[in-house]
Amino acid sequence: MTVRIREATADDAPAISAIRVMTWRAAYAGLIPQRALDRLDVHRDADHRRRRWDAAHADPHHVDLLAFVGDEPVGWAAVGTSLDGDGDGQVYALYVLPEHWDAGVGHALLSRAEQALRDGGFARGRLWVLAGNDRAASFYERHGWSEDGARKLEDILVGSPDAQTLDERRRVKTL
Repeated sequence: MTVRIREATADDAPAISAIRVMTWRAAYAGLIPQRALDRLDVHRDADHRRRRWDAAHADPHHVDLLAFVGDEPVGWAAVGTSLDGDGDGQVYALYVLPEHWDAGVGHALLSRAEQALRDGGFARGRLWVLAGNDRAASFYERHGWSEDGARKLEDILVGSPDAQTLDERRRVKTL
């Protein structure tokens, strides 16, 4: 299987949102309340993403990548300046449709995401993994990312009946 990766544009918001929602529902089942996963809406997410695109990409280091198998978008990654304010780069997101797990798409996306961080002048990268997401933790460890002991509690869906605090663990890698 050949994986092709290109930089995404605002026009790719519907594909990115579909990948994100479908992957969240599969990867976070049992880690996030099912009701919250069921309420994720691709169209609402795409509209929100499209409206925020220019602001998010005001950071010249912010890059969204879309992975394809044939003509089908099957994975998405986003990188840029660390939100921790430490001058490192960060992998904000990396999601692959479940039917393409263990097929090399994640590896290709992460390799390209790391290259985008290096191209942006970052010597070190960070990313956050939801506690209990052993599949993701193992994936990143196989690619040289190690947990550094940092932890954050992040509130999501604030103001909704599905509000929740996520327990995330940081991983770092010298690029």
